[in-house]
Amino acid sequence: MSSSVADSIPPPPTRVLVVDDEPGLREILRRAFLRAGYEVVEAAGMRQALEALKQSPKPFPLVLTDLAMPDLPGCQAGMQVLRVAKERSPATEVIVMTAHGDRDTAVEAMRLGAYDFVNKPFSSVMEMVVRAGKALEKSSLVTENRGLRAHLERLEPHDGDLVGASPAMQQISELLDKVAGMRTTVLITGESGTGKERIARSLHDRSDRAPKPFLVVSCGALPEALMESELFGHEKGSFTGAGVRTLGMFREADGGTLLLDEVGELPMPLQVKLLRVLQERKVRPVGGTAELPVDVRVLAATNRDVEAEVREGRFRQDLYYRLNVIRIEIPPLRERPGDVSRLVDRFIRRFAAEFGKDIRGVTPDALRSLDAYAFPGNVRELENMMERAVALAGGPSIGLGDLPAVVSGLSASPAPLLTQLPEEGCNLDEVLGEVERRLVLQALERTGGIRKSAARLLGVTFRSLRYRLSKHALGDQEGDDDDDGPATSPGRELSPRPPRR
Repeated sequence: MSSSVADSIPPPPTRVLVVDDEPGLREILRRAFLRAGYEVVEAAGMRQALEALKQSPKPFPLVLTDLAMPDLPGCQAGMQVLRVAKERSPATEVIVMTAHGDRDTAVEAMRLGAYDFVNKPFSSVMEMVVRAGKALEKSSLVTENRGLRAHLERLEPHDGDLVGASPAMQQISELLDKVAGMRTTVLITGESGTGKERIARSLHDRSDRAPKPFLVVSCGALPEALMESELFGHEKGSFTGAGVRTLGMFREADGGTLLLDEVGELPMPLQVKLLRVLQERKVRPVGGTAELPVDVRVLAATNRDVEAEVREGRFRQDLYYRLNVIRIEIPPLRERPGDVSRLVDRFIRRFAAEFGKDIRGVTPDALRSLDAYAFPGNVRELENMMERAVALAGGPSIGLGDLPAVVSGLSASPAPLLTQLPEEGCNLDEVLGEVERRLVLQALERTGGIRKSAARLLGVTFRSLRYRLSKHALGDQEGDDDDDGPATSPGRELSPRPPRR
């Protein structure tokens, strides 16, 4: 086909999935979106929506879903549609609709990746079409930025997300190389946020299964009634709402890799069925009579103490032995010296490209604070922190003022000051020094850590502020009078600065 002929063929209409248990509202939305040039697929509830998402040959660019539907109590049905839609395709934009929403529900929906939260009744049905257009415009920009990010990642070393110079991460990388070509099951353990899914993805990418699917199923995200169908598939009519036949994640991942995320949350009846699948390498769909062969490498991940779960009878010992053929224990970020700076650099490059910002690094003061922080949320917390910092940063580098107070220390809660002279007396210099220290901290916090602005706020010269920063161990004395960099984190011991070049 010539390019001129191809150019004359209009692109297919954008597909939108409309999920609501009210037929009248679905019809109103269907007509409005059809008039706007969309292709509309309807679902009368959560089950139909999940089937539509799984059966669709391509991800839906847009999903509109009600929250409260009969499939599950409260707003759980709509939240489940949101979860599965984003798991299937992070690029899918989801607008949630409800007549029963509150602030907490809206916050939870946004946390799960919803683009918008709309209260019923709408002021106008065209309002939804306009919101949909804005959502798709945002999705187009994100897709374009992802392409740029993918290009940048191709220029970086293999396993960019597995960045780490610490001995522990180097040992994990070596182990992945050794077991990549095997079919053996691997159990990946570690605290929440340490990057278990990234390790699993890296193992898949290093194997000869890399061209085939890599699928992830969250064992704690679906109700038990739906989990068996999600894993093994079901036949048409096998239960109420099963309008079409589904393959299940095991058969969808045939030839590739399936990660059972948070496998410790798998209900006991499904543990028995999973064990049989791992032993026989066959699955039986719900409502089916025949066992179907599958060629899938199974990886499992959990942040639980699986041995304790086995001892307490919540996890089958035979399944544990079947999964724990090879064990990869990911250390928490606080036990990986040197990895924070490498991850910070990578995340800044990624989010700067995604947001279209020219940010080239992090200031020494901010990096010292990041290195000193314990990161209870591990790599995931650092990633989210860097995304926030890049989004908020107004300069070419991430500074203390761009970091959360828990890291920068600029909002540390002070102990109460003396307002009356104690019976036993006091050390006046110490009391006045503490007053001075707190006022300096407040000025730094109010100005985002910019010392020149803080000096003006306190009515002192920049040189005088530098002296006070050094006096209270809040910073150092180096820097020219026109230095506009942020002060270092308060209360942290400073490492010597290298000489200026």
